[in-house]
Amino acid sequence: TWSTSVREHLEHGTQLLRTGNLGEALNHYHAAVEGDAKNYLAYYQRATVFLALGRHRQALSDFDSVIRLKPDFHHAKSERGNVLLKQGKIQEAREQFDELLTVDPEKAQAGLSDLPVLEQAIEDASSHFDNNDFASAIDHYDQAIEIAKWDTSLREQRAEAYLKLGNIINAIGDVRAIAKLTNDNTDAYLKLSQLHYIMGEEEESLKEIRECLKLDQDHKACHTHYKKVKKLVKQLNQAQDLINEGAYSDAVSKLKAALKTESSEAKIVLKIQSRLCLCNKQGGFVDDCLSTCTTVLEKETQDIEALVNRAECLILNEDFEGAIKDYQTAQGITDSKHIKDGLHRAEKLLKQSKKRDYYKILGVPRNAEKSQINKAYRKLAREFHPDKYTDETEKAAAEKKFIDIAAAKEVLTDDEKRQQFDDGEDPLDPETEQGKNFHQHFHGFPFGGGQFHFKFQ
Repeated sequence: TWSTSVREHLEHGTQLLRTGNLGEALNHYHAAVEGDAKNYLAYYQRATVFLALGRHRQALSDFDSVIRLKPDFHHAKSERGNVLLKQGKIQEAREQFDELLTVDPEKAQAGLSDLPVLEQAIEDASSHFDNNDFASAIDHYDQAIEIAKWDTSLREQRAEAYLKLGNIINAIGDVRAIAKLTNDNTDAYLKLSQLHYIMGEEEESLKEIRECLKLDQDHKACHTHYKKVKKLVKQLNQAQDLINEGAYSDAVSKLKAALKTESSEAKIVLKIQSRLCLCNKQGGFVDDCLSTCTTVLEKETQDIEALVNRAECLILNEDFEGAIKDYQTAQGITDSKHIKDGLHRAEKLLKQSKKRDYYKILGVPRNAEKSQINKAYRKLAREFHPDKYTDETEKAAAEKKFIDIAAAKEVLTDDEKRQQFDDGEDPLDPETEQGKNFHQHFHGFPFGGGQFHFKFQ
């Protein structure tokens, strides 16, 4: 006879189970077992909740208790056999189903029929793996795991096969399942962290290695990996903050430090180099930009961001043909407006370069500051001021040069005109309205305390 409290716990547990409230139902079944350690039904009901929660080991223990307390409870034996089968415990499952044959042959045969299929699948998978036929091995492991889904050894072997094929994502899926199927599995979390790291997912790697240290804070391998990943994540986050602030020189320094922290893991290194490519482009560090972006493209030929960044640095380097080639390659990958506009601008700049290049006239780089432009102008104006020349031929050449120098200053010290020129349009082209105005109203060049005047021929 059950006590009133035990009966109430069982009833409440059953009601909660029907509504899907597994956690609360489990609490009532715990209470029922504590109230009456010989109540086989309390163990059985708790086992069903354990199964629903994926806690098959606890479920198996409760089914053992049910059978010990009530040996003729055949449904518990059937459930126990199924758990053993899903755990991949072939011999124990066979013994349980054999015992069940005389009282429930239908359920017993259903379980027994899966055993030879499982055994053959495991044998074939192992054979293919040993022969380096990993794709076929995976097919057979799939078949085996469909039957023995809680067998962690099968998932470990399939994960190894995936890794042999370079399929890290699927390997991660199996290792994650192993971590859930076994309690306190520090090795699984270490493996997960390492695999995410190989994938270039340093944040996820840090998350998983912390799970390992939660289970064992003194785990040597986990602690070593944790220190490295934590340091790298901090460096990359600091670099990103600097990028967001526009502090590209400081960001480059931080990224170079990150490369010292990790210099061999391919995807991590590529990620760092990609950010260096961006920072060097944004900061106008042309030579470093071309170097880092080229390094990225040697590894990832279709990296659109690296192609566009390198194209922009090629423009700064006045290699317009190279920029056009990079933009065309990027356009072949994805036909976006941004890439179309960049290609159009590079083509216009190439055409423009065959005419008058104001940057070359003043001898300044395309990303020169206004103070640098003014300084170059003053120096050249002194050198080519027509007043310095008496020979008519030299004077004529100086006049022409002086006009170009003045035009360059006119454009490059005016933000709007400079942007036009950088976009491939010459605002002083005689064919444009602005250009006509410049040529019609130009009478001389201020220099020093006076003006020099000369006639257009």
